[in-house]
Amino acid sequence: MIPSHMSNQDLVITSVQNQRIKDLVRLRKRPQREKAGALLIEGYRELNRALANQYPIRQLYYCPDWYLGENEPGLVAACRAAGAETVCCSRDVFDKIAYKDRPEGLLAVAAPLAKTLADLPVVHPGLYLIAEAIEKPGNLGSILRSADAAGVHGVIVCDHCTDLNNPNVVRSSVGTVFSLPVVEASTQDTLAWLKQHEVKTLAATPSAKALYTDVDMTQDIALVVGTEKFGLSEAWLNGADLPVRIPMLGQIDSLNVACATTLLLYEAVRQRA
Repeated sequence: MIPSHMSNQDLVITSVQNQRIKDLVRLRKRPQREKAGALLIEGYRELNRALANQYPIRQLYYCPDWYLGENEPGLVAACRAAGAETVCCSRDVFDKIAYKDRPEGLLAVAAPLAKTLADLPVVHPGLYLIAEAIEKPGNLGSILRSADAAGVHGVIVCDHCTDLNNPNVVRSSVGTVFSLPVVEASTQDTLAWLKQHEVKTLAATPSAKALYTDVDMTQDIALVVGTEKFGLSEAWLNGADLPVRIPMLGQIDSLNVACATTLLLYEAVRQRA
């Protein structure tokens, strides 16, 4: 049965052997996404946030059998009105293309994230976040979620290990990757940008003497975080204007990078308030 909100112009796909579906499944792999110049967005909240931030959607594949609520038809219509091609899929077809364990019936193809340092807003007093060599998409997404909540003016992903366009980054960020100015850049280029705009760096390291609550975060500042396994590279540690530590009172000697980032960000929020 054709859904009542479906447009007469919508394509309908009911076979998992359809070439479009095969091509869509291939986009799960980074080389295929880069070759196609594509980004995948799955889920109601993620897609809704992309639309709210005028992120261009190329195609939307939808399946009413998987909807979780009553707002999905409106979102499909909004994508269609914004110029996206909308494709209605059978339950089996959508189950094949979905990433989530429990699909939500919405999967979009969009242009990849491609902002540069030149696109970052220069704000005074600015609050920026630099994430160096974050390995896990889930951690990077969580960091972006906290950055959005804390009102960060820009995020720079340095010497990335995780592809910013990984669908799991989009999912774990709950779409905040579209609400933030997020760029990928080398450490060298990032250091030059910070120097040009006179932004000081705050780096968390266990060897620092000052607690993170004892330094001034109301000035133009960039919080720099790295991986739990190796921490920050020497380029960031040696050049940090404000080395700080987060007190560790138990036996563990490090926090999950997303948790540590949230602590630092909300200390900046507290001071600026």
